[in-house]
Amino acid sequence: MAEILPFKAVRPAKAKAGLVVSRSYQDYSKAEIAAQLESNPYSFLHIINPEYDLQEKNVGGNRFKMIKERYLQYKEDGTFIKDEEPFYYVYKIETPQDSCCGIIAAASARDYENNIIKKHEDTIAHREILFKEYLQVVGFNAEPVLLTFQDNKIIERVISETLNTATENEFTTADGEKHSLWKISNPEVAESLRSEFANIGSLYIADGHHRCASSALLAKESRAKNPEHTGKEPYNYFLSYIISEKDLKIDGFSRLISDLNSHSKEEFLFLLKKNFSIKNYEEKIFVPAEKHQFSMYLDGQYYSLQLKKTGVRASDSRSQLDAVILHENILKPILGIQDLRNDKRISYFPGTDDNVEIKRQVDSGKFAVGFAMLPPGIAEIKQIAEENLTMPPKSTYIEPKLRSGLTIYEF
Repeated sequence: MAEILPFKAVRPAKAKAGLVVSRSYQDYSKAEIAAQLESNPYSFLHIINPEYDLQEKNVGGNRFKMIKERYLQYKEDGTFIKDEEPFYYVYKIETPQDSCCGIIAAASARDYENNIIKKHEDTIAHREILFKEYLQVVGFNAEPVLLTFQDNKIIERVISETLNTATENEFTTADGEKHSLWKISNPEVAESLRSEFANIGSLYIADGHHRCASSALLAKESRAKNPEHTGKEPYNYFLSYIISEKDLKIDGFSRLISDLNSHSKEEFLFLLKKNFSIKNYEEKIFVPAEKHQFSMYLDGQYYSLQLKKTGVRASDSRSQLDAVILHENILKPILGIQDLRNDKRISYFPGTDDNVEIKRQVDSGKFAVGFAMLPPGIAEIKQIAEENLTMPPKSTYIEPKLRSGLTIYEF
């Protein structure tokens, strides 16, 4: 049973919410960050770039302390206000294309440790440790982990009824996204929500594996250091945005390889024929339409690759993933890509227009060949998690991508 609790959120003052909230830091280019910092004095980016005004480059623990100091300044001057009571929050994101709506709450680090909150991706140890140290110093979560659950009528009814009440925050960003936030202030409704989450067998991490793992690591260390630990301390939980599976949008990542591993184009195509049926579409874009089918762009031409029965397959769920099939049949044996995380010869591009980006990158000469495939579905992701397996890096690009600074969890 999952423990999902209300919490006292620190939130931007209503009039400033649209100015404060930012996309995830990694989503900005250096030029975009500079423009935001120059033009918007309220942006959350000022908190995580405290050295901007000082024109200094501070790293490590000292920089983390500066982040905390800037955050406390935002609270002191009224840019951020902390709710006096713990609440669940309903959060809706609307784009010109679609929308999603879910619950912002505190999820249990113990549930992550006990595999009630299930992962489908590996994390990198040094990134876990770095972010754990960051959390230890700054004392807050500002960007939720995205969790998902199987469609639930009771939770959906609570969300639907809450949408008919007055919003706490509502604003539209420059890219056309509308963001709306509600508090669930009725204690009986809040208790029914807590109880229903407790009845859910499992939650699944859709996005934020490193944030989740780092929060769990912090909780474990904090427990060990606290002789009066009760399990209810704020460090036992982390900020989460919990949505129904139907609201997830799952795209894939293309793979771009810088060279053909000393093979000529003709040799490379010949080697592919062992495990794939190949069709040349010349300059016509080919988009994969089914599993075990791949699009390849090479030397100005598109190809379809269909896995033959002779291709490398196995019985477990991970081995049936197209990202694994691509690696085991092409990237590793032919192109010599062993380490998908660290080999500098491979790059990844997310999103739905990956065939256009593949063509642009290969035509530029930066890469020799590019591959695209269908992303895994939610059923595949859940099955991987249930079997305690993990996907290769960059197997999924999952939306919604969440904003930083709308609700902050302090510990």
